[in-house]
Amino acid sequence: MDWLDALQELRSRRIPAVIVTLATVRGHAPRNGGAKMVVSPDALHGTVGGGNLEQTAIEQARRMLADGSAEPELLTLTLSDKAVTEYGVQCCGGEVTMLLEPIRVVPAVAIFGLGHVGLELARILARHEIELTLVDSRAEMLDPSRLGVPGERGILGDAVAQVRVVHAPVPEAALVELTPGAHVLVMTHDHVEDLAIVDLALRTEGIGSIGLIGSASKWARFRKKLHELGQTDEDLARVTTPIGIPEVPGKQPAAIAVSVAARILQLIDEAAPAGS
Repeated sequence: MDWLDALQELRSRRIPAVIVTLATVRGHAPRNGGAKMVVSPDALHGTVGGGNLEQTAIEQARRMLADGSAEPELLTLTLSDKAVTEYGVQCCGGEVTMLLEPIRVVPAVAIFGLGHVGLELARILARHEIELTLVDSRAEMLDPSRLGVPGERGILGDAVAQVRVVHAPVPEAALVELTPGAHVLVMTHDHVEDLAIVDLALRTEGIGSIGLIGSASKWARFRKKLHELGQTDEDLARVTTPIGIPEVPGKQPAAIAVSVAARILQLIDEAAPAGS
């Protein structure tokens, strides 16, 4: 498997990695400029020449992964018998500079319910580099004439996100297909659907966070019903309601969507490793 295939596989498995590129070479070195290697937490793909320079790059890349680094770094090494390092001597006689580029896992968000607020929220979140899943039990809410087509037209026309549209007559069934770590936002037209989604989200392994739109009285009713369904106070503490940030007031769909989007972006940042 070459480095590009390895990188695609790691991204599909949501494993962070660092691309190491031999950016410049002066004098003699084991590989020519442009050689690449992909470093993940527990695997390597490709090579930038082996020996001291490669091991040094691997260790630096894994420190970046552990720290959650988001910015590229440069690493310059002199390959001479006078440059003794922890990993031995490489006396090719040249000097190399390597570019280490972190490739972070793309965050995932799922909106259940594409009514007025859900539509405005999709409009905002689609402009971020995330995996965005849009779920509704009503086919007409997901029609391309309403949502548009990613990369072509409508509100999703200039989407940066990877958008997946799911028509699910039983919307909670879509939970099992979500990317691990997905943040779930529940705002359907039907409180029965909302309750079923929240209940199953609490029982689904790997959900990142659960946000429920609604009032304090709605949540009081939901708490009672969820307790009857076997959910504990500890379980219910995972549900955030109301959702959004208080600094953005207003009850118009667009204002609510801005508030909710801001909070989701905060959660994504908080979930990233320290130092990112």
